[in-house]
Amino acid sequence: MNYYEVTLNTPSAEIDARCGELEALGVSGFIVEDEEDFRNFLESNRQYWDYVDEDLSARYAGLSRIKFYFTDDEDGKTQLKAILARYPECTVATVQDSDWENNWREYYKPIEIGEQLVVVPEWEPVPDNGRLPLRLDPGLIFGTGSHATTKMCLRALEKVSAPGKKVLDLGCGSGILGIGALVLGCADCTGVDIDPKAPDVACANAALNGLGSDRFAVYAGDVLQDGTMVRRLGSGYDLVLANIVADVIIALAPRVKGFLKEDGTFICSGIIDGREGEVEAALKSAGLRVVEHMHEEEWNAYVCN
Repeated sequence: MNYYEVTLNTPSAEIDARCGELEALGVSGFIVEDEEDFRNFLESNRQYWDYVDEDLSARYAGLSRIKFYFTDDEDGKTQLKAILARYPECTVATVQDSDWENNWREYYKPIEIGEQLVVVPEWEPVPDNGRLPLRLDPGLIFGTGSHATTKMCLRALEKVSAPGKKVLDLGCGSGILGIGALVLGCADCTGVDIDPKAPDVACANAALNGLGSDRFAVYAGDVLQDGTMVRRLGSGYDLVLANIVADVIIALAPRVKGFLKEDGTFICSGIIDGREGEVEAALKSAGLRVVEHMHEEEWNAYVCN
């Protein structure tokens, strides 16, 4: 079915009033894109990122907007006519169900990473190129294989993964790094993320690769604030991974050796240019030895033991 997508640009301070007016005209649901809310959200959660995509910032720049939809039939056309009579400045576009559900998939194709792996979206066929497939359903949680930080971590994992190794993924997101370690031959992985959606998403991605709870487990929690979670995760890991942001890695650094076995490896990334010096100093101060510094685009990663 086709739908009319109606967009009404609205000053942030007038959004609540405008939504009330639209409800009175028969609009039953809205998508509100508010620059002020977006900026406040970024400021309140600054500790979780050093960088915001320019396209995302541009999308919210300068104004706020309300979007809503009508079916492309007689009822929908009647509703649309009433809206345009009241708000002639609205813009109208025609979309289909498939536009919402499937069009985003065209941007995700298999990605070869390092010498061994190929990250394959769930709906794509596995390339016949001899590489190890890592199946993934890209969603709203970070980690699709396309970002430079993820690529550097997976390339580093290729060098240190081996049968029998035990892995801990701090800030696991979609689970891509832990799953990658298992695809590369490691024995088991435990993940943790502050996002409560992460366990379901990561475990679903693990299942796409034939990995069950006996080898892959994920918890929601904050290892910087929750001592119970730290104790639950335990120690003795051969590999600890953290693809997060500089501030979190700096705060994590003193805890890393407590997770690692004596000869274990710590791989960290998510460090934007300009922050690498601080992170490296924190790693060394925590007793970790930097054995490799990787750089791609505007991002940095470290391998330590």
